Amino acid sequence: MLLIKNLLFTILVPGTVAVLIPIIISRDISPAADLMTLFAFILWLFGLIIYIYSVWGFAIWGKGTPAPVDAPKHLVIRGLYQYMRNPMYIGVLSILLGWTCLYSSLSLWLYWLFMAGCFQLFILYYEEPKLLQLFGSEYKSYCLTVNRWLPKWPLAKTND
Repeated sequence: MLLIKNLLFTILVPGTVAVLIPIIISRDISPAADLMTLFAFILWLFGLIIYIYSVWGFAIWGKGTPAPVDAPKHLVIRGLYQYMRNPMYIGVLSILLGWTCLYSSLSLWLYWLFMAGCFQLFILYYEEPKLLQLFGSEYKSYCLTVNRWLPKWPLAKTND
């Protein structure tokens, strides 16, 4: 059941944000040259791997989904979450960046900036306060050791 819920959320939310809307925005634009197509494909693959691994972590370690109505029951601080607090958003933004590279479109760049801003605001004003409420000092400690967006260097070593 958890697999189905994660799949449905992925199709409805990131699928719309990272695939359907960029397709609509770029429908009348010609794609860039071959090298940019390759770069776009690499960004899509990178973003997809990050997203899938992050959702998998929510399901396996957190026993939940990315949907706020069915959030993980346990704070997920393993896998990619040991390096940055929001890898799922990084995955989606990477996919969007792939679209911007493929079409070199101002509209897609503006959409990317808009979505990055929306993610930041959602994280600051909903997710982080909610996680602090749910997980208290465990989440506060996690925030002190792991950055919101960029991994800390050198990367921490764990047993995962």
